[in-house]
Amino acid sequence: METDNLIINLEDISFSYWGDRRILDCLSFQLRRGDRIGLVGPNGSGKTTLFHIIMGLLRPSSGRIELFGMPVNGEKDFRGVRKRIGLLFQDADDQLFCPTVLEDVAFGPLNLGKSSEEARDIALKTLARLDLLGFENRITYKLSGGEKRLVSLATVLAMDPEVLLLDEPTNGLDEATEEEITHILKGLDLSCIFISHNLEFLSQTTDRIYAMANGKISLDEALVPHPHIHTHKFGRLPHDHES
Repeated sequence: METDNLIINLEDISFSYWGDRRILDCLSFQLRRGDRIGLVGPNGSGKTTLFHIIMGLLRPSSGRIELFGMPVNGEKDFRGVRKRIGLLFQDADDQLFCPTVLEDVAFGPLNLGKSSEEARDIALKTLARLDLLGFENRITYKLSGGEKRLVSLATVLAMDPEVLLLDEPTNGLDEATEEEITHILKGLDLSCIFISHNLEFLSQTTDRIYAMANGKISLDEALVPHPHIHTHKFGRLPHDHES
């Protein structure tokens, strides 16, 4: 049974890709229902790895994972989780594998048990939300980088998830498209974690920003975004202010 609105609970998670170098080092983290969290940190700090562990794509060497109030261990547990948590991969080519855009966006709803007609309707409505009507029969591998990014987001939103994990959602987007995506994400009533180097985007779409370094998430210097052109005090990470 789910308790206390706690969606993600990670306790003392450690993970290494090779040797003794820990990408995650006894990391603990919680996401509660309604939280909107931004995650920043240098390349290689483990941000993407963290997402993949939450989704069961990677297994930690130690630690405990609870999702929606239940411990998760094997693949059977994670299969149910993936129906409730939507993950946007950093590389769109890891997300898109069907011949056409419509097939890609309808794939998730079909896997959730929707009929072909229902899945098509959901896919079309999702494409419309992202101003992608007319893309239905486009060949996915022929799309531009920014178009692939938008279609990848559509495949996630079509699943109607309770939680969003988005890995660099504004990468490859022009300014106008980034503004549209920002507007869409701001309007979603979902718990979420967004990985991004784009502080302006995070300041508009999240309530708190945490820094990840040395295998841990730093809570003591969390940022609280506010409606200025920049956020004050970026913890231990160097940053620039735009004029």
